[in-house]
Amino acid sequence: MCSDMNSHSDRRRFEATLLRPAKPDGDSPWAFVILPNEASEILPRRGRTSIDGTLNGTRFRATLEPDGNLSHWLRIDATLMAEAGVGFGDVAAFEVGPVDEEPEPEVPDDLRRALDASPEARVVWDDTTTLARVDWIHWVVSAKQAATRTKRVHEACDKLRSGQRRVCCFDPSGHYSKAFKPPKAAD
Repeated sequence: MCSDMNSHSDRRRFEATLLRPAKPDGDSPWAFVILPNEASEILPRRGRTSIDGTLNGTRFRATLEPDGNLSHWLRIDATLMAEAGVGFGDVAAFEVGPVDEEPEPEVPDDLRRALDASPEARVVWDDTTTLARVDWIHWVVSAKQAATRTKRVHEACDKLRSGQRRVCCFDPSGHYSKAFKPPKAAD
């Protein structure tokens, strides 16, 4: 269950059609929506950020992904779709707002193993902010190829070991680098 919802002034309501991704990943179906700019603009950052929200009145907490256009997109899993009574192609009512405190991100297994193998990197990792860790993880998992991801895991540990606390030269919004975009919707 979500924490207390933020004040109404920190929240935006909108309606959006639940889109089916053209190339879904994983075994379970999921939908997505692209947030209107008015909803994204109340959020603290254009990169990955967490929200508390409702979908047709059903409360949820999620991490939004940047859409590369200074807004965000939301992945909606099958469980939330069922609880909210919506399916692909339905127009649904949303209310979203920033979380009071960004939750600690889940560290991917490959990065966790590399950090565990490098005590010096782990010390700096543990001493960074939650948002810095979100950006490190986003930089690693946004690699399009396995070889690039592996390289980024090693580079992250090297940079952390040397005392670098933030990902350098990484555009977490994807706007300037054109690195991120929402999934393509199925026809």
